[in-house]
Amino acid sequence: MVQCVTKILYEQGYILAYKFDTDEKGHPSIKIALKWNAQNKCNAIKGLKRVSRPGLRKYASVAEMPRVLNGLGIAILSTSKGIMTDAKARKENVGGEVLCYVF
Repeated sequence: MVQCVTKILYEQGYILAYKFDTDEKGHPSIKIALKWNAQNKCNAIKGLKRVSRPGLRKYASVAEMPRVLNGLGIAILSTSKGIMTDAKARKENVGGEVLCYVF
């Protein structure tokens, strides 16, 4: 699941590069290069909010799909067709569990 979220962040332009790796003990790890704007000294990711958690799951249908910052951010959902953004879930007409907001 973490690898799918990393790929989505890369495709949407929030991170510069990523690499899936394992350490000397065989544990998986991810190395991420964050996107940085040197002129105004700010990151591409302004905020990340976890929505669904083990104690309280949040689900959304297609009609109730959240819009993050009026379309400037993305919501990442876990659907029956895989992990995807809110825009792709609307296009495929599926709802699911809202994992996080990225803006």
